[in-house]
Amino acid sequence: MSSSLPGACSDSETVGGDVQPPAAYDGSAFKAQQDPNAPPVQKLCETNNSASLWFIKINGFCECFAIDGTRAVLTIYFLTYLHWNHNLSTAIYHTINSLCYFSAILAALIADSWIGKYKTIIYLSFVYLIGFAVMMLAATPPLGSGSVHIALSIVGLILIAFGAGSVRSCVTAFGGDQFRDGQASKEHNFFSNLFIWVNAGSLLARITTPYLKENVECYGSECYALSFGVPGAVMAVGLIVFIAGSRLYRKNLPQGNILLEVCNCVGFAIMNRRRRSKYESSRKHWLDWAKDKHSKRLIMEIKMVLRVLVLFIPLPMFWALFEQQGSRWTLQAARMNMVFGSYAFSIQPDQMLMLNAGLPLIVVPLFNKVIYPLVGHWIKITPLRKMTTGMAFAALAFCAAALVEVSVVKTVVDPAPVGKCLLQVFNLAPGVVRLHFPKEDPFPEPIPYLQDPAHYVTLQLGAPSNNVCVDVRLSGFSSECDVMFVQQEAYSLILQPSANGTRCSLVQDHIKKNEEGAPLLRFLNTLSEAVNVTVGNKMFHVSSDYNVSANKTVKRGKYNKVSCSLRSKTFSDLDLGLLDFGASYTIILVEDSGRMVPHKMVDVEPNNVHVTWQIPQYLLMTLGEVMFIPTGLEFSYSQAPASMKSVLLAVWLMTIAFGDVIVLMVVHWVDLEQWKEFLLFAGLLLSVVVVFSIMSYFYTYVQPQKMDTLYLEDKREDDNVPQKNEAGEPTRV
Repeated sequence: MSSSLPGACSDSETVGGDVQPPAAYDGSAFKAQQDPNAPPVQKLCETNNSASLWFIKINGFCECFAIDGTRAVLTIYFLTYLHWNHNLSTAIYHTINSLCYFSAILAALIADSWIGKYKTIIYLSFVYLIGFAVMMLAATPPLGSGSVHIALSIVGLILIAFGAGSVRSCVTAFGGDQFRDGQASKEHNFFSNLFIWVNAGSLLARITTPYLKENVECYGSECYALSFGVPGAVMAVGLIVFIAGSRLYRKNLPQGNILLEVCNCVGFAIMNRRRRSKYESSRKHWLDWAKDKHSKRLIMEIKMVLRVLVLFIPLPMFWALFEQQGSRWTLQAARMNMVFGSYAFSIQPDQMLMLNAGLPLIVVPLFNKVIYPLVGHWIKITPLRKMTTGMAFAALAFCAAALVEVSVVKTVVDPAPVGKCLLQVFNLAPGVVRLHFPKEDPFPEPIPYLQDPAHYVTLQLGAPSNNVCVDVRLSGFSSECDVMFVQQEAYSLILQPSANGTRCSLVQDHIKKNEEGAPLLRFLNTLSEAVNVTVGNKMFHVSSDYNVSANKTVKRGKYNKVSCSLRSKTFSDLDLGLLDFGASYTIILVEDSGRMVPHKMVDVEPNNVHVTWQIPQYLLMTLGEVMFIPTGLEFSYSQAPASMKSVLLAVWLMTIAFGDVIVLMVVHWVDLEQWKEFLLFAGLLLSVVVVFSIMSYFYTYVQPQKMDTLYLEDKREDDNVPQKNEAGEPTRV
């Protein structure tokens, strides 16, 4: 998931990371007090960046690698290791995301009110590292049962979420503290460079951790412990580097949190109005009831902020779509073909998230240098128009995702509805057989020897379970098979040769595609002795006399030299051919003229939609991201006093968190096919685009240089309004 703000790495940090200290409300801007023991700022190699900034940027790189590397594998971890379903995995993923953004607000309160940003970063980084250690334990199979792994995972993710949101928001603001007044250009360069560093960390992480998970084996399976351990180790390096630069930093003392001041002012205005409005005339604005306790400048600045915050109300819907790149879109990629060029090169579904980190590095300069200047010749580009267009692009991205999903599901075998089951037939009796069922004729055509069934047929049961007598006819002989079917299950009916014609056995099939897109494989042994088959690093034991092995996943690829061992001899040249993404296979082992011959049956078709078809939706979402995120913060900061930046940042983070909450609500309450769910989100965001366009049309921009004029005009109006005391008598303000 692409970063968006403190709490997630993004291009928005180029404009949004500079969280200023609170202002003193006596009519002048507050100057943050510097620790008297702090050293003077040093230069490194005579560049425009101080030496301290290099330590901060390296820490930002490491921290972004840590959280985005974890997020990259998180959804697949839920599915394959904790064995949660799609909806629960999506819900927990977005719960952790929302907690990440809410924790950033809490960390700001701690830093600004008590211990300062530097100590907050140090202390909460240790919380962060403990979270990674707990996740490593959770991802170690020998340590306890499934319930233990789930409990450890929840604890570890809560610690990581709290650490990630807290550290990122404070590091960004701490970088801004390294600059004095009059260094605006250097500050802008720092945040531009920080954007490159954190996105480079995100891009590298989204390539590395899925690769480690898939290509390194731990305890006989995928190595999730390493996928969580490496980000933790990188974060530890970042913390060491950050501490190493301690003597170079400017450390501003905590001066109180402006967000608390705003909340106190708003709360007092509401309560005071409720108490005194009965015997006093109404005031021009409801916030004016706070003037008995709070300064007029504070009240005026809150009024300015409220004008902007009204526009924030529709914004969570954008984040609801944007944040699903790491959940629903990753799940979609797992059901697609991920091979490139040749059989040797393929990617993991969670590695598609590297587009989310890499594309902004290309699109941002393209828009700033080419698109915006070109379009500006014909259309007046305003921040609100850019944000509206960005939301429209995000909605189009989900329309593109819906179109891809329609094609993806064509290879999926849907479970049978209530009162029915799915059935396919393997004819292993030499000759052509015909099947007759009591009440229907699901197999009207004869079934040749070793024919690969084209598809499953739906069998009517009329009850939750039913015992069916099947008439099997082969070469003039008729046999009866009594088999028990259960509704909504899938089966393979195996017809075996016998002295009296044929006999039957029924095995239950696994028709659900593997969550990571890996092929699913099983073997059917027609020999009179047991066999052991080795495919890659997986061993299949198959008992004799038409028994079927357990289903196991293998890596996608061509298998031309598979080993098959019997008690009496060994075959080392079984050719299984290509085992492709998302497919399920039954390999029937038949001995012919002293050779072992495998016959491959395709139970579930392989994924036939290539993962590159996701690129358009990622590109559209990136276009929406670069037009919406940095523009939104830049607009917010330009329309409100500088002293209110931390308030705007807090509310911005809350819109992201509430976007994740919207996803949770839809996942929990709405039961739709995935492509319909994508269209639902697109439709909701397009509705928000209409509402936001109307709100934007009636919005009046405020020039920053006119804010003091507005304050003086408001003050003069207040001075002319007579106030009354509790007895109803006029008083002088």
